[in-house]
Amino acid sequence: MDFFEKVRGFLLDPSKAFDAAKGEKLEEAIKYYAIIAAVYSALLAVLLTFIGTMLGSLMGGPIGGLIGAGAGAGGGIIFFILFMIFAIIGAFIGGAILHIFVYLVGGRKGLEQTIKAVMYGSTPGLLLGWIPIIGFIAGIWSLVLEILGIRQLHELTTGKAVLAVLIPIIIAVVLAVIIAALFIASFRSGIVPYRGYRGY
Repeated sequence: MDFFEKVRGFLLDPSKAFDAAKGEKLEEAIKYYAIIAAVYSALLAVLLTFIGTMLGSLMGGPIGGLIGAGAGAGGGIIFFILFMIFAIIGAFIGGAILHIFVYLVGGRKGLEQTIKAVMYGSTPGLLLGWIPIIGFIAGIWSLVLEILGIRQLHELTTGKAVLAVLIPIIIAVVLAVIIAALFIASFRSGIVPYRGYRGY
């Protein structure tokens, strides 16, 4: 399949598209992922540059000038590069972490298949994720595609694929809540109530 056929397949008929991707080498998934990541990075960089420029012009003064200058063409290029780096590294690190749980539920088709599921499953999130509000829906859509990808590429049941994808997310959320609670508790314990000055 060419690039646009893949996009259409993963958006409209993901089970069939993942079946077709089973025999592909990881390099093919990386090429595909690099393109959609570049589209996402470019569009989000343009959006953030536009917002920064607008804020700078509205604020005015030296601070507004600095914000506007920072959000110019140079800022857009920096945004693009950073988003691309995070997207590529995130796919491999996220895929490696996910594969631990895929293996635990019985997936034995290899790390490459898991990374392919992550990269191909990111299609809606990267193509539409830069759009406010719609980006949230696209993120959920990508999560569903990732589950389908794990199911098809590792030949697991839907239930096992759901567990493999959701368990690390639940663990991350629980850890984030615990860390936030500890931070808030330590912050509150460090505050000494002001009781007013008492002269003697």
